[in-house]
Amino acid sequence: MRAYLSRRYHFSASHRLHTDVYDAAQNTAVFGKCNNPHGHGHNYIVQVTFSGTVDPATGMVCNLADLDAFARTNLIERFDHTNLNMSDCFVDKVSTTENLSIEIHRIFQEFTAAHLERIHVEETSNNAFDYAGDAVTAPGTI
Repeated sequence: MRAYLSRRYHFSASHRLHTDVYDAAQNTAVFGKCNNPHGHGHNYIVQVTFSGTVDPATGMVCNLADLDAFARTNLIERFDHTNLNMSDCFVDKVSTTENLSIEIHRIFQEFTAAHLERIHVEETSNNAFDYAGDAVTAPGTI
């Protein structure tokens, strides 16, 4: 019997959407106000969803204290109150929330007490992003 567990975490960070591939005019055209040279910030909400067998002794998919400690060390301490553009993971990538979602997924794959299903990142009340890994299903298959 497989059960699912979702847990939410919050952090605040700034970033600037910019790529050296484009000149200033192209960056402004593509990224608009998000290309502000001084950056801008968000209060991100991250929801991680894990699955696994319910442990008969504990009744849990995984220990929430272990998951929270992992998130605190590997997500919150890494990104909270930072400029995402200064993070190693964005040296060669634009700090979009799509790319942040992929990085957060990579981080939580290292939590091995349960199977990571997907991550969901809310950037604003209007923008949310989901990432479930690189697995590609061939057309016509499930």
